[in-house]
Amino acid sequence: MISNKRKDFLIFMFPTLLVLLLVLAVPLIYSLTVSFFDTNLKVKGLGSFVGLDNYINVLHDKYFIGSALTTLLFTIGVVFFEFIFGLIIALLLNNEIKGKNIFFSIIIVPMMITPIAVGLTWRLLLHSTLGIVNYSLSLFGIAGKAWLADSTLALGTVMFIDVWQQIPYMVLIILAGLVSLPTEPYEAAAIDGASRMQVFFRFTIPMMMPTFAVVILLRSITALKTYDLIYVLTKGGPGTTTEVISYHIYQQAFRYLEIGTASSMSYLLLTFIVPLAFVFIKLAKNRTVE
Repeated sequence: MISNKRKDFLIFMFPTLLVLLLVLAVPLIYSLTVSFFDTNLKVKGLGSFVGLDNYINVLHDKYFIGSALTTLLFTIGVVFFEFIFGLIIALLLNNEIKGKNIFFSIIIVPMMITPIAVGLTWRLLLHSTLGIVNYSLSLFGIAGKAWLADSTLALGTVMFIDVWQQIPYMVLIILAGLVSLPTEPYEAAAIDGASRMQVFFRFTIPMMMPTFAVVILLRSITALKTYDLIYVLTKGGPGTTTEVISYHIYQQAFRYLEIGTASSMSYLLLTFIVPLAFVFIKLAKNRTVE
């Protein structure tokens, strides 16, 4: 017999589970199915069954490999700089400084803006002839750059914009970890005459490692799926310089209408992200237990 409490729980959860089933499970099952067919939106039906051919062809596709390498470079670069600057800012905000609340409010503003709005704003700022960035450089006699149209600058520019927007996320998580640290080790270190650097490397860093691991893994997962900034800023250009996997999948699905190929690419990306997600969940549970 199901208890009344459990029955009420199931009744109230049923609408949510139904929505999740329709919004998540059905598209996932459908996309997994079409990944084994040569499905094209220009042709009615699923097309012919090709088994693992889509996956094999994708793994031999130089453009997919190139987008994967671009995604890896983008992810490593943005997560590294976001973590370093986020840690520095969090350490500064963890001290009692004048105007701390004002600084904190200003820092978190970029995170509150949607990526589309961020992309459009920075496109205006970085415009080669009308942008305020090149105008400001001209005041110092520095020639302006085509920040988003130059193949040597485009990826670095997009990474800079992503770092600018996502640093607040790192700051919030790391600062929360710093605030939750026990005070006893620091009091003992102060009595023993330990320097700030000794305290930082021997106490703060070791105790913050679970938080660092979680925030880096979680940010890495979201960086691997970056699409909106790329779409608004460069559309993968110039050429394929900034074409990350998510945008490459979009191109295959909605420009070339190769749904079968795009689905297989999506699942290859998923097989890389899911293990990272499980690691994140495990680390988060361990952090909660501590």
